[in-house]
Amino acid sequence: MGTDMFGYVEARWDRWWDEDDREWHMAIDTMHLYNGRSYLAFGCLFGVRDNTFRPLAADRGLPPDASEEVRAQFGDGRYGDSWITWAELSATDWDEPATEVDDCVLEYRRDAEGAWEMYGRNTNLTRFAELSGITDPRALHRAGRSHPEGTEWHDGDRLFRIGRLRRKDAVDSEWEPIWSVMRTLAAIHGDDAVRLVAGFG
Repeated sequence: MGTDMFGYVEARWDRWWDEDDREWHMAIDTMHLYNGRSYLAFGCLFGVRDNTFRPLAADRGLPPDASEEVRAQFGDGRYGDSWITWAELSATDWDEPATEVDDCVLEYRRDAEGAWEMYGRNTNLTRFAELSGITDPRALHRAGRSHPEGTEWHDGDRLFRIGRLRRKDAVDSEWEPIWSVMRTLAAIHGDDAVRLVAGFG
């Protein structure tokens, strides 16, 4: 059975002269922004379903000062509940490599400046099989287990490589709508006054 994330972006207005405005309020339900099921991303951010990366914010539980709207959505007996602020996300080194070599072969393509940019994992396996000579389907899907890190197969403006993902490869463009909302709110409220609260089920 798969695991899905449900989440909420919260914000707090830290105007020191009005204590009531220091409470957290739900800004948006992430179901309007993200409906993916990337275990790599869940693990990278919250340590759920994947340990490729050291998680940024694992097992923090529901914030004790969570908004009433958010608190009402979280039931008892859940696992993986956690949260992370925009300040923490902004300070993250998104080029940090994974703790281990990826099982999949990574495909890179040239960007506008001619540098190699990751395109995907286990993409174009038919062409990769031709280049690598791997015929067993299981070995093809897990080439990172049978070839040393750094092994490369060049194919014109495309490159297949055994290597490690970076954090930004795990949390891909599907997450940009969430980041965009958080970034916008942080410009108004401050980086520490915007957070993503997430649960899994």
